[in-house]
Amino acid sequence: MTNPEATLTDPTDRDLIARLAFGSMAAQTLRAAIRLGVLELVGDTPRHAAEVAADAGAEAQPMTRLLRALTGLGLLREVSPDSFSATPAGALLHPERPDSLASFVGMFTEPAIVRAWEHLDDSVRTGEIAFDSVFGTDFFSHLAQDPELSSAFNAAMSQASSETAAALPHAFDFGRFTAVTDVGGGDGTLLAAVLAAHPGLKGVVLDTAEGLAEARNTMARDGLEGRCSLVAGDFFHTVPGGSDLYLVKSVLHDWSDDQAVTILRHCREVLPPGGLVLIVEPVLPEVVDTTADVTDGGITYLSDLNMLVNVGGRERTRADFEEVCRRAGLTLTSVTPLAGAAPFALIEAVVA
Repeated sequence: MTNPEATLTDPTDRDLIARLAFGSMAAQTLRAAIRLGVLELVGDTPRHAAEVAADAGAEAQPMTRLLRALTGLGLLREVSPDSFSATPAGALLHPERPDSLASFVGMFTEPAIVRAWEHLDDSVRTGEIAFDSVFGTDFFSHLAQDPELSSAFNAAMSQASSETAAALPHAFDFGRFTAVTDVGGGDGTLLAAVLAAHPGLKGVVLDTAEGLAEARNTMARDGLEGRCSLVAGDFFHTVPGGSDLYLVKSVLHDWSDDQAVTILRHCREVLPPGGLVLIVEPVLPEVVDTTADVTDGGITYLSDLNMLVNVGGRERTRADFEEVCRRAGLTLTSVTPLAGAAPFALIEAVVA
């Protein structure tokens, strides 16, 4: 006879499973809030749901339900019946804030990202990229064919880089270098922050034409046009010479080990004596540390699976980075957590 006590479960374990199962619904709730402009309409001062609905061109009762769901998720407060204001977390979805995450959320709840996740089990079985089979092309080619989606992706990556851009210029000794090339640097958000903090440094942003679409505006906004060149190119073919520091942030995780080696080898080929490759990415522990994971809720491991299903890349351990560097003719010399921008780390590599 089965012991009834053996089948009893901790309610917190059941709650965990329920929260995870509802995770995609929570993500789509955020997406709806962004598309309806809810956080702009609610603001910091309490507003009645009916007023928000009218301004959003929505029905009052469904809007109330959406606002209460956002409250349950910690993004709004219901200060009195049907009257809501934004929490500090919810305010980050206001698109006009300099630290906004609205574009970031919009991109990672975009159907083009989400659809491939429906085939995660297939990717785990086969190791194949689900996105390619769903859309008939690879992710970055798909972006290049859709200017609106490409623009949304660039905006999301810029917002994703904002925390790193605030921390990196003061966490590394850029002053010992004369020029830095940001490999795959997108709209230049990260490099602009570095150049602004180090007036003696010159810079280059290397990316595709699509990736560089907003880079000129970024440099003009910060008055850096005279100190930064924009180079449209393909880091799988070549990396421009002339710098003694090559910055590679959130690039290698998009690609397989063989492709990561190619990118790093091209940096190695143009690296002068005394030069350095600085990789900025999360570094997974050799064994999952559940205590540390509490700080990001396992997001780095979800990012690893996102790389699997959408682009064929991966997050890596220190040993993984050492191996791709070795194959590229580089020696990894140090890994330092990037304070203020967890889970990112500074990975330094020099000519082997």
